[in-house]
Amino acid sequence: MTEASPEVSRREFLVRAARAGATLAVAGAAAVALHDPRAPSGSATLATSSGPPLPDWSLKDDGPRMAIITGRDRRRTLERGLDALGGIGRFIRPGDRVLLKPNAGFATPPDLGATTHPDVVQAMVRLCLAAGARSVVVTDNPVGDPDTSFRLSGIAEAAEQAGATLLFPRESMFRAVSLQGSALIRDWPILAGPFDGIDRVIGICPVKDHMRSGATMSLKNWYGLLGGRRNLFHQRISEIIRDLSMLVRPTLVILDGTTVMRRNGPTGGALDDLEIANTLIASLDPVAADAFAATLLGRQPGDLPWLAMAAAAGSGTADWESLKPRREAVD
Repeated sequence: MTEASPEVSRREFLVRAARAGATLAVAGAAAVALHDPRAPSGSATLATSSGPPLPDWSLKDDGPRMAIITGRDRRRTLERGLDALGGIGRFIRPGDRVLLKPNAGFATPPDLGATTHPDVVQAMVRLCLAAGARSVVVTDNPVGDPDTSFRLSGIAEAAEQAGATLLFPRESMFRAVSLQGSALIRDWPILAGPFDGIDRVIGICPVKDHMRSGATMSLKNWYGLLGGRRNLFHQRISEIIRDLSMLVRPTLVILDGTTVMRRNGPTGGALDDLEIANTLIASLDPVAADAFAATLLGRQPGDLPWLAMAAAAGSGTADWESLKPRREAVD
């Protein structure tokens, strides 16, 4: 299926907007590739974290680990997915401070699938607050200007309307981090400030193609926490995704496969790059979630080397079927 909207005039508008946005994004990315003023390079003077770089927010209980929900309505599939895993109360306790990490990497409209859809962000914020969360923070370190990326993607408005706080990256939020067992994350600037005092971390991302890593999903979503000249990691993309799986141990990940970007990722740029899959994945195991989501792109887990590497690092299992995911459909 090659169209995500039946409205021809709307489709043409989005494509033209995307092309214009892509031109700006390319120009901005060229500058960011050389220097990101929000986060100095690894050699700059930064506050250095002591002890583990980030806490472990994962749940260790015996409840179900993964749900796969089919349906067209993102809000309803998200709610059903959480219910299948035991309900939002399993993940959010009264008084919790929650951080949501969407993919807000590019200044493109939500219909193009390059960023997390605002409907999922808004629904998750509302569910967290309804469960008694004290606060919900939404943050990411986009490729270009954060305000532009968050606004044009629709994430900013969705998050604010639902009652969340947006945190745009500033230099003071980055810390020099060294990850044990990593040859890449050594005194590297990480967007760690927004995680201070956080009780629960939830990653929310689209399912899409990626020209270097083969796919970008929940594990690659943490790439947005890297500061400095993170383009240097492109030549060792599988290794850095493995390292990110060790750096961030989230409470939950949500993969939105309502539409998936089957080609020309990670930015896409045309509705023809998308196909309708009407699937949402909620999982406590990000490796398993990504392994299943790869099938929505017509790939197998073995096609993505970083899945096996992340599993070997103890970040989850690439054998998603072993989790016996709960499957449901929403009309």
